[in-house]
Amino acid sequence: MTDKIDYIEFPSTDRAATSGFFRAAFGWGATSYGPDYDAIDNAGIDGGVDQAPDKVGATMAIVRTEDIDAAERRVIAAGGVITKAQFDFPGGRRFHFREPGGNELAVWIARAE
Repeated sequence: MTDKIDYIEFPSTDRAATSGFFRAAFGWGATSYGPDYDAIDNAGIDGGVDQAPDKVGATMAIVRTEDIDAAERRVIAAGGVITKAQFDFPGGRRFHFREPGGNELAVWIARAE
C-alpha cells in the first residue's frame, strides 16, 4: 500500500505567532499562502499552520494516496466517518475523516498536471 503520512497541519488562532514560534524554537521556515495559511519548511515532514475560520480543532495528520476514491472506500469500510467531503485545494484534493478512536485525519492526492 502506498498510503503514507506526509503532512501535518496545526490549527492556530494566530498563524503568524505560531509560525514565528516554530521558527524561533526549531529553526523551521514558513511560506505564506495568504492571511490564513503558512506552509512549514524544513521540519522533517511537510506541514502547515491554519487559522482559517473552518480550520480543524486539533493537530491533524494527513495521508497521501494515489487513489483518493479507493482510500475513501477503505476508510469507510474500516469504520471511519467522513467529516468533510472531498474538496479541491491548491495542489490537490482531500477529504477529512474521524477514525473509531476519535482522531480526525485527512487523505489527499496531488493534482494531476
